[in-house]
Amino acid sequence: MLLKAENVSFAYNPKKPILENVTFEVASGEVVGLVAPSGFGKSTLGKVLAGFLEPKEGTVTIDGAPLPKKCFSPVQLIFQHPEKAVNPKWKMKKILNEAWTPSSADIEKMGIQPSWLNRWPSELSGGELQRFCVLRALSPETKFLICDEMTTMLDVITQAQIWQVVLEYAKENDMGVVVISHEKKLIEHLCTRVVNL
Repeated sequence: MLLKAENVSFAYNPKKPILENVTFEVASGEVVGLVAPSGFGKSTLGKVLAGFLEPKEGTVTIDGAPLPKKCFSPVQLIFQHPEKAVNPKWKMKKILNEAWTPSSADIEKMGIQPSWLNRWPSELSGGELQRFCVLRALSPETKFLICDEMTTMLDVITQAQIWQVVLEYAKENDMGVVVISHEKKLIEHLCTRVVNL
């Protein structure tokens, strides 16, 4: 399976395009690093790949077909700030089960404490909240995962735990992963291939 952006252009301001004729692809089982200085459109490309933004020009396809328009996309995007990706009026159990229901083993592997399931998002730390956001995205229907600075705000131990689970899951399920990060060592450690935007 191949996720591909071909000749993609995008601009929030028509006079200042962020992406111009960008072609990028990731195959099932690949872990691809996407690097560039701030403001060069890494996060924007991540949103385009996941279908959050419609390109002005070009196409995004999975195996040559347009991204499917359905409730749960096979391309999942995990943001840097988990508090912006959850409904503050829902308890964590409802948030986690929004798209699918992870097993108790999955929950334990991600380091989520059972007591956290009955808390509100505001009652959790950033690292605790991000564990939920990552696990929520690891549905059996997820074929590609876009990680946009996913662990940048977290301590080193939490980063390592989350990445270990994600990479194990990706390997077991032949899932493609795009790692967007400023951290050169992280990219070098995790990725099989690096693309400089």
